[in-house]
Amino acid sequence: MVVNLNCTCGQEAKMAPSAHNSSHSQFITSHTNHSSSAGPTAPLIDSVDVDQIVVPEKTSWKNFFSYLGPGFLVSIAYIDPGNFETDLQSGAQYKYELLWIILVASCAALVIQSLAARLGVVTGKHLAEHCRAEYPKVTNFILWLLAELAVVACDIPEVIGTAFALNMLFKIPIWCGVLITGLSTLVLLLLQQYGVRKLEFLIAFLVAVMAVCFLVELGYSKPKTSEVLKGLFVPQLKGDGATGIAISLLGAMVMPHNLFLHSALVLSRKVPRSVDGIKEACRFYNYESAFALAIAFLINVSVISVSGAVCSSTNLDPEDQMNCQDLDLNKASFLLKNVLGNWSSKLFAVALLASGQSSTITGTYAGQYVMQGFLDLRITPWIRNMLTRSLAIVPSLIVALIGGSTGAGKLIIIASMILSFELPFALIPLLKFTSSKTKMGAYVNHITISAFTWIISSLIMAINTYYIVSGFIKLLLHSRITTVSKAFAGIFGFSGIAVYLAAILYLVIRKNRKVTRPSLPNDAELGERCNNPNTEASSTLYNLPREDIVSMQLPQRRSTLDLD
Repeated sequence: MVVNLNCTCGQEAKMAPSAHNSSHSQFITSHTNHSSSAGPTAPLIDSVDVDQIVVPEKTSWKNFFSYLGPGFLVSIAYIDPGNFETDLQSGAQYKYELLWIILVASCAALVIQSLAARLGVVTGKHLAEHCRAEYPKVTNFILWLLAELAVVACDIPEVIGTAFALNMLFKIPIWCGVLITGLSTLVLLLLQQYGVRKLEFLIAFLVAVMAVCFLVELGYSKPKTSEVLKGLFVPQLKGDGATGIAISLLGAMVMPHNLFLHSALVLSRKVPRSVDGIKEACRFYNYESAFALAIAFLINVSVISVSGAVCSSTNLDPEDQMNCQDLDLNKASFLLKNVLGNWSSKLFAVALLASGQSSTITGTYAGQYVMQGFLDLRITPWIRNMLTRSLAIVPSLIVALIGGSTGAGKLIIIASMILSFELPFALIPLLKFTSSKTKMGAYVNHITISAFTWIISSLIMAINTYYIVSGFIKLLLHSRITTVSKAFAGIFGFSGIAVYLAAILYLVIRKNRKVTRPSLPNDAELGERCNNPNTEASSTLYNLPREDIVSMQLPQRRSTLDLD
């Protein structure tokens, strides 16, 4: 089938060699440093002895099982220790009143993650690679730094959450637990030797463990169904405190590194490169994301419901009531232990441990894709993990030694604020790329979807901006520094906020200048050097699934590749 996407180039394109039409279809241009002696029309990698998940050419509902995996890895970010922290505080302080925030945020997350998956499936390139191709070097470098900072900020709650879990289970001091987390994830990364599918099943198992743990907790606490349903479907915010918690809940649900991660993970599947094949892939990835995020939604609802039911219990003594006013991950174990018994406390610790470990694995992958996409630089997973984990351990260890568990809990909130601050720098490029016909062709977002996603994104960015500004003002008002110092701090602080808003505005108003067509076989626009200088072209073509993406997850069984 020949797909006409209205190429603006003034020359007629060549057709891909028929020898590669079936098993080695040629797709979009490559920006990697690989070379091949087979000529400009040869695939990037002709044959790689790695485990690949191949989707059958024939469309069928059974193909859905081939797409299972990426959505579960992505959903981990929605049930990480940072989410647990805000969920506990929401339930303890406002019972079930803020459950509707979780519902709204989950719906928004589903739409945004679906766009990330669509970008990867349609173009054959993930979000970081599109940013490198689209933006100037300085802008690209800044976006890379912000993305790396987001990965580190996401890893801090995982470190602290795992340390809290070890403290609950084995009474290990928090600072010792922080050090232990530096090696724990490396053990799980060794599972890559057994294949990407098995690792995805492990992540799904850890998610199931968390779901079972909190469902058991929910059975113990027995919240009133009518009150839970009212909290889910009747929006209400009572007071500034509720607004602050709501902002934290919403900001923690959509993380910037997840957008890079999801758009890259979908490239590990060998998707049929036809109109029907791409449509089926996008549809099944949407189903998978919806299923995984639904589980994450139920877990978050369970955490809030458990916290709300326990803290509103009439059996609490005054000391426990005081703890409910400022409930965090470490206090949660004490509270659950006294109210629901030792077994319930252990279940919470196991769920927290599973959350921290699985979130770290996905964070490591996100860091690899970010580095490869922005800089065209790849390093081995364990080195990447150690770099990210070291940057996360240093502040966590310092805070744990000085401030103890209370200080470590506050560091989780700070990390969540950093993620909220950085979200626009991943979300805006994603929305602009998926709304651009020069990049998505016939798969561009419908105007209704574009309007809906921009409204959602604008609300998220507005809430996050309000959160940052209001938080800074409160910090100045409650600080004990002199008035002159407050004035200088205010000048520098608000100048930084102005630069932040200007950077967001730049990304919004800047027009896309690079043309990247969808990766379809027999596409007249594919891989050709067009007269338009803004059209991406290269002498090397990608063959999907992206072996460079797969090899980040799986070690290649051959040390050299025969590309002849």
